[in-house]
Amino acid sequence: MMFDSAAVPGEVTASLLVLVIVFVFIRARGSQEGKKIPPPGPWSFPIIGNLLQLGAHPYLTFMEMRKKYGDVFLIKLGVVPVLVVNGMEMVRRVLARDGEHFAGRPAMHTFSFLAEGKSFSFSVNYGESWKLHKKIASNALRTFSKAEAKSSTCSCLLEEHVAEEVAVLVRAFAELTSTNGSFEPRSVITCAVANVVCALCFGKRYEHSDEEFLKVVQTNDELLKASSAANPADFIPCFRYLPLRIINAPREFYQALNQFITRHVQDHLTTYDKGHIRDITDALINTCHNKHAASKTATLTNDEIISTVNDLFGAGFETVSTCLYWSFLYLIRFPEIQVKIQEEIDRNIGFKPPRFEDRKILPYTEAFINEIFRHVSFLPFTIPHCTTVDTSLNGYFIPKNTCTFINMYQVNHDETIWDHPNSFQPERFLTKNGELDKSLVEKVLAFGMGIRKCLGEDVARNEVFLFITTVLQQLKLQKCPGAQLDLTPTYGLAMKPKPYQLKAELRFPN
Repeated sequence: MMFDSAAVPGEVTASLLVLVIVFVFIRARGSQEGKKIPPPGPWSFPIIGNLLQLGAHPYLTFMEMRKKYGDVFLIKLGVVPVLVVNGMEMVRRVLARDGEHFAGRPAMHTFSFLAEGKSFSFSVNYGESWKLHKKIASNALRTFSKAEAKSSTCSCLLEEHVAEEVAVLVRAFAELTSTNGSFEPRSVITCAVANVVCALCFGKRYEHSDEEFLKVVQTNDELLKASSAANPADFIPCFRYLPLRIINAPREFYQALNQFITRHVQDHLTTYDKGHIRDITDALINTCHNKHAASKTATLTNDEIISTVNDLFGAGFETVSTCLYWSFLYLIRFPEIQVKIQEEIDRNIGFKPPRFEDRKILPYTEAFINEIFRHVSFLPFTIPHCTTVDTSLNGYFIPKNTCTFINMYQVNHDETIWDHPNSFQPERFLTKNGELDKSLVEKVLAFGMGIRKCLGEDVARNEVFLFITTVLQQLKLQKCPGAQLDLTPTYGLAMKPKPYQLKAELRFPN
């Protein structure tokens, strides 16, 4: 074989060139990996940031931005950088897998007045004190939820309270229809649910005409209206000193609610009897006293007990009343679904009063409730989170104290998870055998997940179930002839439907 010495210099040159390219590529890649790459996002204006781009429905705006920037992107609301997280994989990582990295809360002006800044749900600081606070709140809620009922027909005191209030609601629906022909159900729904919360927290119910009670209900309603848009004081600090209604209204409403709750808790602290646990407030006090007696470990102060009751009161009030308000709208908008639920109730329960345990034998009813949570997504975002340390997400660097929005609405309408996500189809939650598909239910984001998940999910689901089944067992709900029902929500802290009228007729008149 002959050796071509003339080709050697060219081959050496080519080999050296390849080595140089590889070396430069490796160096460049290593340098790139060492950089702290921020998430992508839209260009923002000075001072106001991207506030004007949010529109009337920010969760939809973020879904559009996702198409361009991906599941994780950064915007600026005023002068505050805000990380927006979409997609089930990224949401699970933020709330569950790396939950402690995102377990903080941003210091938002609007919520600083809740429980005078000591709110458990909105607590800025995440640490051992917060964990203790959560554990005590969970124990108190669990203790009372299992408390023995006075009536032998109910499994627990919680069920007894709900059954009592839904009976009042059924009568009110029938009477309002008889008197007026049709009615707007929001106020009577809110009063019924508020009474359940008052019974849970304070062992007391109110007549719907009681002035103190109506003031609290109105206070909550006004608070939601004041929180219906991004409050500029939360994102542009100088706005906090301006005499504007949108900025100062939350303070007035929170103070009124704080005073109502503080008065009831102080009364419980005075009249507490460890042998007679009346409600969640007593259960909370009892848990703290037992812990203090058994150990020198720090427990909650009286002020922190008040703040915990405040959180449980607010959470149990708004989620359930909003869910029911939407549910009755959907039931008159889709009467064929109402008929299917009633047929299931008649077939499996008959005239027996519905109870919590019936959830397992009414899968279509459960499917309807889960489809309400998914399709409406009336809580489009979790309460804002905040990073507790420097961390990373989807390859991007996220510095400590970064405000984080979790877009639950997007996950609940993600085409990779849900077939025809914009269609209302309770059947999607049923297996071929007609059983509830629990694996799909777990993908519905309504109460968050992980460390900061809502403590009252089981209570809320039981309560919604009992209200809906009892109402539909006894009443036929109808829209007014010729009425156009609008399913478009009004954006706010919890999204509400536009006002609507309905009629309620007894299914089995005497």
